[in-house]
Amino acid sequence: MKLQALIAQYVAFRQSLGEDFDAIDSLLKTFCRQVGETLEVDEVGTAQVSAFLNGTGPVTRYWHRKYSALRGLYRYAMSRGFVVVSPLPTTVPKLPPRFAPYIYSRDEVRRLLQATNAYRAPRKLQRHTLRAILLLLYGAGLRISEAVALTLEDVDLAQALLTIRNTKFDKTRWVPLGADLRQALEQYCLQRNGAGHSQQPQAPFFVLRRGGPVSIQIVECNFRCLCEYTGIQRTDGARYQPRLHDFRHSFAVHRLTAWYQQGADVQTLLPQLSTYLGHAKIAATQVYLTMTPELLQQASRRFERYAFAEVDDD
Repeated sequence: MKLQALIAQYVAFRQSLGEDFDAIDSLLKTFCRQVGETLEVDEVGTAQVSAFLNGTGPVTRYWHRKYSALRGLYRYAMSRGFVVVSPLPTTVPKLPPRFAPYIYSRDEVRRLLQATNAYRAPRKLQRHTLRAILLLLYGAGLRISEAVALTLEDVDLAQALLTIRNTKFDKTRWVPLGADLRQALEQYCLQRNGAGHSQQPQAPFFVLRRGGPVSIQIVECNFRCLCEYTGIQRTDGARYQPRLHDFRHSFAVHRLTAWYQQGADVQTLLPQLSTYLGHAKIAATQVYLTMTPELLQQASRRFERYAFAEVDDD
């Protein structure tokens, strides 16, 4: 059997069980393209599998995701007699520590926003557009892909409501806006429309100087320039410098910290935060809640009050 046919059969089988198999389907198709779509299943060797798993960089959690996808495929193939022996490596490297996102301090967020008016920006993306995008990423916890995909009909400033369509989990959600963020987007919208850009409902909300849609790559390029200008960088030896996606992490951590400071019931509010971020499970939200010193201090104070209250009751 051809490798391509085996993958199609295996994916169809898993999907018939009601599984959301799109991510693994994509990984397996990438594997098929790399080793050769016309190759017979039993012709795939250990060297080809190792090359796919190892890639060109250090071992990351992605290595383990690829390994898990291939392990399922070859278990299926062996159980049906398509192959006798699995070409997967017998030694699996230790799972690396989970990547720690960079949590911007509130001062760093202010510096980045203020710098949009001063740094030397590339011509395509105007300064006020970049500032509005960064405000939205931090103020609403959006993914950059969600922000640049917004159209005019998705942004209801009268109701202070965003419609986020076809998200990471193929769902649509509503995102309410706070008063300050709403005002900032209204100001951007005035500048956008005043420049004569399209006001058709399907037109992109964030536009380049000539009215074209803003791409993720253009925002990332400008953001790297902005970080260099402000001197904001990681010093912990992490693989990646501060990213746009770290605004989403910072939004979640700062929201949680504020709840602790307000004495709110964090356990009750956490599912609301998960829904706001568009997560299917609370466990996905917990990944964002990196323990910063400020957050740890607030959580410790909450625990102390709880613990001493228990002692007093005894």
